[in-house]
Order: sequence, then structure tokens, then C-alpha cells
Amino acid sequence: MRISYDLNRLSGDIFGGVTATIVALPVALAFGVASGLGPIAGIYSAIAVGFFAAVFGGTPSQISGPTGPMTIAMAVVVTQHADGDLTKAFTIVMMAGILQICLGILRIGSFVTYTPYSVISGFMTGIGVIVMTIQVLPFLGASTVSGGPLNSIREWPNAFTSLNPDALIVGLVALLAGIFWPTKLSKFVPGPLIALILGTAAAFFFFTDAPVIGKVPSGLPELFIPEITPGFLASALQPAFILALLGSIDSLLTSLVADSITRTRHNPNRELMGQGLGNLVAGIVGALPGAGATMGTVVNIRAGGRTPVSGALRSIVLLALVLGLGQIAEPIPHAALAGILIKVGWDIIDWRFVTRIHRIPGQYLMVMLMTLFLTVFVDLVTAVALGLIASAVMRSRQSEQLELDSVVSVPLLDQTFLSDTDGDDDEFDMFQARTGLLAFRGHFSVSSANELVRVVSADIHEHEVVIFDFSDTTHMDDSAALIMEQLISGAGDEDTECIVMNLSGPVATSLNSFNVFREIPEDRFVDNLDEARELARSILDD
Repeated sequence: MRISYDLNRLSGDIFGGVTATIVALPVALAFGVASGLGPIAGIYSAIAVGFFAAVFGGTPSQISGPTGPMTIAMAVVVTQHADGDLTKAFTIVMMAGILQICLGILRIGSFVTYTPYSVISGFMTGIGVIVMTIQVLPFLGASTVSGGPLNSIREWPNAFTSLNPDALIVGLVALLAGIFWPTKLSKFVPGPLIALILGTAAAFFFFTDAPVIGKVPSGLPELFIPEITPGFLASALQPAFILALLGSIDSLLTSLVADSITRTRHNPNRELMGQGLGNLVAGIVGALPGAGATMGTVVNIRAGGRTPVSGALRSIVLLALVLGLGQIAEPIPHAALAGILIKVGWDIIDWRFVTRIHRIPGQYLMVMLMTLFLTVFVDLVTAVALGLIASAVMRSRQSEQLELDSVVSVPLLDQTFLSDTDGDDDEFDMFQARTGLLAFRGHFSVSSANELVRVVSADIHEHEVVIFDFSDTTHMDDSAALIMEQLISGAGDEDTECIVMNLSGPVATSLNSFNVFREIPEDRFVDNLDEARELARSILDD
């Protein structure tokens, strides 16, 4: 990706990178704490994923780091798939990074964004609900619990009965600061930073009983050597794939946002390789997995960042800070971070979809609500998998009717089709139609394959000769090809002769590859309707 560079771009990248650093710091700390891995894991995620995704990715102005979906997914990985073993957890992160790189090399990045919006909306809204739900406990001054939102909700009564007033006030200060900080001022000082400063100041000077982060490790990260055993790698493949898929979708959607602002076009496959490399390094250094961060990306662009320099600079500044960050982060109250994340969770909810919920067609609403429910109350893996399956089934049902409507089955009256005298030949019965035309127009797939037999089989059996017209057929997949074989075989069982008309191009290649027409003689293949008429006459005269 060739980018012209000058002093104006350099100044914009510097300002964008520094501004993005200010935004990233409180959010990365909060996501690190929310994941259960500690604030330093969030910071190192912003450093590792942010740097490598910027330098090697395909979206020049994108800022990457820990995000809500990836944080929640990582918490699930640690508790459910790694049994609390950090080596196993970070091995899954490394595997996810490698899978993302493979997706990019295989050029699948262009297809990841085809994930139906109803699935994405349900998942993102579910993530927003989870983020807010699990932050209620630290917001009230209680300790967070593992096990997801359900366990957190079960602890709410205890948290309310043992409410810490200082923590609640600090959390409200941070939350209200994030909500009411003017948008115009956010261009210069982002809301999350103001929320962090005000919340920390309130706890430091006035509400000193609010629990704080305390001692934070600083300096260079601990390196993790992956656990490579056949049994674990087999069990880790599924969560690693889901982590890779979520990170890919999250990043590419953010890339689309960046494109719309900068009026440029990103390289999705290169972006996946950059994100994958960043997550691979994140697993090695014990950091949260990350993805393209929409808020950080927009802030970077608005501040003037346009090239990978801004993202790389942000990571370098964060690295410089983290070497002595421990003392800075120690007095930050958990309630202030909870207030920031409650606002983040609220923003993650897909309000554009939710506010139109009464107008959305039922099938899309069902997929969205199912994905939302499974995300919150079951797990992310099940939510994404079943959401995609339900969406595919829904699309198949829609495609089925469209494809069946493209089938034309008409009887050809002997008096008009076989006669040489424009229907005035008394040789033919005026109501007899020994020949039928079966025209397949458009695209045919597994969606309509089985139903196709029911729809046209009866028509085939009513005639002595059937013309299979492929003149306007654009595509037939393997399922449709095998159903076509079944139709031809059924015609043979009923002693109905078959004529194949205008079979050519990719459709011919697909059908011939399955040897669909092996029972039809070569002289039964014609190029047009006139040839089909002559052949039908000769067959019926025999």
C-alpha cells in the first residue's frame, strides 16, 4: 500500500497518535480489569495488537487494541476453555492469531463481512448488555465474580445489601462525566479520560473508601510458551476459531467505518494478516486479544491520523508509559473504571437496530433476538454458531421460493408445437400435449433442490417427451445437479423421453462433472427450440 507522505501528514499522524493514546489508556485499563487478567494485560494488548495491526494491516488509519467483544470472549476462554490456566488461555490467543493470518492468506477477508447484520447486531447488543451487567458489582463497591453475567446478577442482592457508598459515588461521577462530556470538547480531550481523572480525583480526595486497583506490575511483560499437546490443541481449536472470527468481524467493520470517513478503501485480507500477527504477539506477551477499535479509530482520524504511523506511534507512547505506569494506575478506583465501561457497554449496543425493532421483519428479528439471548445467557461460541445457522436457514427459505418461482413448466400442445401449419393441422388432437417444456431460469442451489422434485415431477410424468431447457440457467450447485439427475432418472422410470436444450457454460460443466446425463443419448442434446421440435417429432413418430 503506497502512501504519499509529507509534513502535513506527519503532524496529523503525531496529533492523531497522541490523542488516540489518551483515549486508549483508560479503556485498556478497564478492559484488562474486566477480563480478569489485570490492567496490564489490557495495556499490552493496545501495544502489541495496535502496533502490528497498524504496521502490517490493510487499513492505514485504524487503531487496534482490546475491545468489548474480544474482552468478553477472552474471559470465557480463561474460565471455560482454559480452566484458569493462563498458559492454555494465551495459547488459544496465539492460535486465534495464526487462524486470522491464514484467513488473510486464503483471501477470506472479503467474505467475513458477509456475516448477516442481524447476527452482528444481536451479538454486539449482547456484548453491550454483558459489559454493563458485570460492571454493576465494582460499580457498587463489590468484587467481580467469574462465570459471566448470570453469576454477576446472582451477586447483585449481596452487593446492594453491602453497598459501598464511596464506590457508588465515584462510579456515578465517572459515568456522568462520560455521558455529559460535550462532544465538541471530545475532539480535544476525550470523555473516557475526563471520566478517569474525575473519578480518580473524587476517590483520592473525598471518597477514600472506594476500592482501588492497587499495585500493578510494570516493565517488560512475561513471555508465555504455548502448550503444544495434541489433546489440548484439538479442544482449543473451536474457541480459537471463534476468537479469530470475532476479531476479524470486529476489525473489518471498523475498517468500513474508517473507509466511510476517509473516503478510502481498505485491504481486508491484509488487515486480517496484520490483526492476526498482533494477536499472535499478544498471546506471547500475555495480553488480551484485540481488534480494530471503532472509538479509537474515529478519534485518530478526527485528530488528523491518516497513515500507519499514527497507530504505531500510539503503541510506542503506551509502551513508554507502561514501563512506569504502575504508580500512575495504582490509585485508580475500580468503580471509576466500571463507570467508564458501563458507558462503553451502552455505546456497544446496536441502538440503530434496537430502536427500529417494531419495524423489522420477523425473521430478522428472530435471528437477532436469538443471538442476543444466547450471547448473554449461554456463551459467545454458541451464539455466533447458532446465529449463523439460523440466518443461513432463513436465507435458504427465502432463496427456495425465489428459485422455485424461476422454474417454468408448460405443456406444449401438439397442434401448435408439432404442427407445420400453425395449429390448423387436423392430424393432432387440439387438447393433447405429449411434449412438455421444463425451463430452469436463474440460480438453483440446495435451497430449492428437494422441493424441486415435488414441484416438477408430476409435470414430467404427464408427458411422453420433456424438454429440459437450460437457456437461461446461470448456476446449479451440487445439490441441484444431483436433483436434476433424480428428475431424469424418474422420467426414465415413467418411459418419458428427455431432450436437453442449450446446455453450455458453467452449468454444463457442473452437471457433466456429476455425470447427470449418462442415461441420455448424445443425439438428444440440441441447441434451440426448433431442433427440439424436430427431435420430439421423430421420437413421437417412432
